[in-house]
Order: sequence, then C-alpha cells, then structure tokens
Amino acid sequence: MSDREDLRVIRTKEAIRRTFEEMICEMDYDQITIKELTERARINRKTFYLHYNSLDDLLRELQNEMAKNFIERTRDLERPRDMDKITKEFFLVSEGAGRLHERLMCSGSYHYISRRITNEIMSETWGADGKQRNIDPYVQNIIMAFVSQSTIEIYKQWVADGKKIPLEEIIALTTRLICGGVNGVAVE
Repeated sequence: MSDREDLRVIRTKEAIRRTFEEMICEMDYDQITIKELTERARINRKTFYLHYNSLDDLLRELQNEMAKNFIERTRDLERPRDMDKITKEFFLVSEGAGRLHERLMCSGSYHYISRRITNEIMSETWGADGKQRNIDPYVQNIIMAFVSQSTIEIYKQWVADGKKIPLEEIIALTTRLICGGVNGVAVE
C-alpha cells in the first residue's frame, strides 16, 4: 500500500469517526444508521464496511479509547487508597473529553455504554489490586460498585445542573463524599 493510499484510509476513518461522534451528540444511538452516517461522511456503505463490521464496532472503539485514557492516567494509583487522586482524574479526563464524553456518560439512552466503559475500567484497574492485597472479591465488588456508581451519578448531576459548581470544587466535594461518605461532608 502506497503512502497516498494510507493517507486516504486515514482520512476515511477520520471522517467516519468525526461524523459518528457528531451524530452521538445529536441523537440517541438507536437512531443512528449506517446509511445516514455514510451520507454525512460522504462515503459509500461499502467503504464503511471495509473499516467496521457494524456501528457497535465503531462504538466499542470509542469506548476503548475513553477507558484506556483513564486507565493510563491512573495506572500507578492504588485502589481504593488513592481514591482522591482517582476521583480527580475521572473529572479531569471527563472534562478534557468534552461533549462526546458527557453524552456517553450522562444520556439515558447511552446508560449501557457508560456501564460497559465503567466495567472495563474497573476490571482493568481493580482486578490486580484486590489480589495483591488479599481483599475478599465480594467486598471488592461492593467497593467498586459504590465508588464507580457514586462518582458517575455525581458527575451526571453536575452536568445536568449546568456545571454550576466550579470543577475544582466538584472534585473536592466528590472526593469527600467518596472517601468519607456523607459524614465526610459538613452539612450546615
């Protein structure tokens, strides 16, 4: 394959990806069709199928990239000891990813997608930690469920409220809640 052909492949995949991301931000996943995606990206259906078997494959690629970014940024942090740093990274990664991340994590129609991303992150990052520290796997599952779902629900509420609380403050509040429970937050 020549450099020119490689460049064409790269441009085509970028067009597919960019169009798919735009469509995710505009509509529910079950409303997205390959036909409309290919029309918007100005490619034919056969070209799409040269690169992806389905929209699910394209979505899975997006999910994997989102998960890998967070995993890389938190790889050296110990779970659950470093929950303050992990919580901060979650919000920083989320904010850095922009509207697409918000849509995938917060929209009700994308709930199963955020769950898959979370499961991948948790199994990749918590699995080894529990074994190394001899945490009962059932206790670890409860801790993982509490931490992941609490953090995601706080993030979703923050987005739904229009991010009225500054980023550093929502990170601090979430960290206090996750690490100290409701008793960790002074209610006035």
